[in-house]
Amino acid sequence: MNSIEELVGNRTLRDKITTAEEAALIIEPGMTLGCSGFTPSGYPKAVPTALAKRAESDGPIPVTVWSGASVGPELDGELTRTGCIKRRYPYQTNDDIRREINAGTVQFADIHLSHNAQNIRYGFYGSFHIAIIEALRITNEGDIVLTSAVGNSNVFVESADKVIVEINTAQPEGLDGIHDIYSPENPPHRKPIPITNVQDRIGSPYLHCSPEKIVAIVHSDVKDAQRPLAPVDDVSGRISHNLLDFLSAEVKSGKLPKELLPLQSGVGNIANAVLAGLAEWPSDNLKVYTEVIQDAVFDLLDSGKISFASSAALTPSPDGAAKYYHRLEEFKNRIVLRPQEISNNPEVIRRLGVIAMNTALEVDIYGHVNSTMAGGTRMLNGIGGSGDYARNAYLTIFLCPSTASGGKISKIVPFCSHIDHTEHDVDIIVTEYGAADLRGLSPRERSNEIIEKCSHHDYKELLRDYKKRAEINKGHEPHLLNEAFSWHERLRLLGSMR
Repeated sequence: MNSIEELVGNRTLRDKITTAEEAALIIEPGMTLGCSGFTPSGYPKAVPTALAKRAESDGPIPVTVWSGASVGPELDGELTRTGCIKRRYPYQTNDDIRREINAGTVQFADIHLSHNAQNIRYGFYGSFHIAIIEALRITNEGDIVLTSAVGNSNVFVESADKVIVEINTAQPEGLDGIHDIYSPENPPHRKPIPITNVQDRIGSPYLHCSPEKIVAIVHSDVKDAQRPLAPVDDVSGRISHNLLDFLSAEVKSGKLPKELLPLQSGVGNIANAVLAGLAEWPSDNLKVYTEVIQDAVFDLLDSGKISFASSAALTPSPDGAAKYYHRLEEFKNRIVLRPQEISNNPEVIRRLGVIAMNTALEVDIYGHVNSTMAGGTRMLNGIGGSGDYARNAYLTIFLCPSTASGGKISKIVPFCSHIDHTEHDVDIIVTEYGAADLRGLSPRERSNEIIEKCSHHDYKELLRDYKKRAEINKGHEPHLLNEAFSWHERLRLLGSMR
């Protein structure tokens, strides 16, 4: 293993090598930090941990924290528990910070992931004081070689006054050269993003950074907090099967080529299971244009089913990392990691004709989708990139089981308690019972399609009854509003009596 000095190719920067504790002293109360990392890969670990330890002895150091998306417990967890995070953007999955967001002690704004970088450049969020970036190494020119994610790292380095680099020797060396860093200019100088094929590389394998900006270089040897993925169960397997049946019908009707169009899939067990089902797809040469690469994509690359995958991060489970991270050199010519403002960019998504497949917390009978808020008030994780893809995809598909809490709650409801994706953006709903094709249907037709093809049999008659009584009141999208908003509680009571 190379020493930290050997991993800093620029000799003038070697005198910036220091401890995480010394680097953490650079951070002052009230600062805004831009941290590398995306779901949760490639995020800084040593400096946030040192800052949390400093807060334990000296008291909270309140800061605003930005990242690409979710990060690990060393950042969101430790800094939340020590009272250091006062504001957090744009997405999270940590239990500690989620609890404080819902308590109102951490201020959080849920932002489309493709919007972050450009809005930071526009100056909408004020000054960025320090960027903390995880790296494999620093080149002779002083450029940064990133690790398992790009996220918003490029715009944080561009915008911050100072940069702290964590060189993580626990990350696989095979990541070197996998990145493609490209930053659009601001209007009126912005040019078309020159991606016309998933495999196009348009930028640099390194993140350019002025050496004068780098104020500290720290050694880290902590692995990403990789999360296990559940095995494919009966429900997720049936969802995958129904989706493949729908896609097969699209191919037969001439709406899709046999190799499909570039695929995007969200994060989590259902998303991974749906992609795993593509192992049964009759054609090879599938392509992926997405924001995260999970285990199923690695498996399909390994089998040859997928020929190329573009993403903002590698997010394998611990088993997936053990299986594939030592083989990254084999995949390097078939994987590229981009900034999220490129991976999630509406221009590119629309040009490539991406098929977007994301999970829903709940879906109502008219096709509105709630991705973020339990009961309409309690933030779970955030909208992530689903809105970027849903509004701009060739096909927008939302996937969910028909019920939750062991069947006590229907995920198909009369009216979503919170709406992230309106019926204008939703083409297909898929549950374990079937696929509802909503394209071109009126609201009343949509409600028939969703109730009959997607709802659980325990709730189908309740939904039919609601629809019938709502339509007596007439209206383009008929509702019984008081009843619609109390429906969730009604189902909980019904569930408790079973």
